[in-house]
Amino acid sequence: MSINCEILDLRAFLGVVELESFNRAADALHMSQPALSRRIQKLEQVIGAPLLERTTRHVSATALGTELVPLVRRMLEEFDGSLFAVRDVGPNRGGLVTIACLPTAAFYFLPTVIRQFNEDYPNIRFRILDLPATDGLRAVASGEVEFGINIMGTSDPDLTFERLAEDPFVLAARKDHPLATKQWVEWVELEPYHLITVHRSSGNRTLLDAALAKSNIKLRWFYEVTHLSTSLGLVEAGLGISVLPRMATPREDHPFLITRPIRNPEISRTIGVVRRRGGTLSPAAERFLEMLIGVWGA
Repeated sequence: MSINCEILDLRAFLGVVELESFNRAADALHMSQPALSRRIQKLEQVIGAPLLERTTRHVSATALGTELVPLVRRMLEEFDGSLFAVRDVGPNRGGLVTIACLPTAAFYFLPTVIRQFNEDYPNIRFRILDLPATDGLRAVASGEVEFGINIMGTSDPDLTFERLAEDPFVLAARKDHPLATKQWVEWVELEPYHLITVHRSSGNRTLLDAALAKSNIKLRWFYEVTHLSTSLGLVEAGLGISVLPRMATPREDHPFLITRPIRNPEISRTIGVVRRRGGTLSPAAERFLEMLIGVWGA
């Protein structure tokens, strides 16, 4: 089914939602209030449902309107960006890439890829939502972002998951820690030391606990944090050791920290790209995704 609406209809809807007033939105868009109301009515007819709830003193989005807000905002930003970039050609062309990325991939890995990408496409901007796995899937499904970098497949028939790589869990420790002298360690060797782990609500913790349970191994933690980046700060302070996905750890030239493989068993998480089934990406997002896949495959 095709939906026929104009850019001004979308601007009118977003203006009313953000300003919570027909009067203020009409002034901001330099149109009369009746003209603004007609724009909203036209969009609601196209959608087939009310998008705004109106009272004498207040205007707010309906449940459906609230779902549409991030999608409409992204569509308008991409449209405006395309207008500014229309005179550019080749690598100078501008654009906007909106992605949802796991925080553990957004901290160290993603900036490396973006830096490489910006060397070829310096005018392409990025909006990065560093979200947990479930929230990242939701952002892709709602259209708030073009695609996501995630560890979870999905049962949503409107989403696809394309596997990119395996990301193994590794030991993170200070360079002066006794385990730093080893080339690799086993899980049982972690027991004498204060272990820093992430909260059970984390998808990484759930995956790790389930995999270790199959080998009758249970980690005894001393510190528990919400974010894996916090665990690295505690490790750097000499408070203990941590187990993290390799992608969430600093590179080998870090002044204080080292990583080591953990074996018996080796445990990894599957990293992939989540997209809306049948959806199309902007040219900027297509180019970035190609580089992302290339870097991962290298």
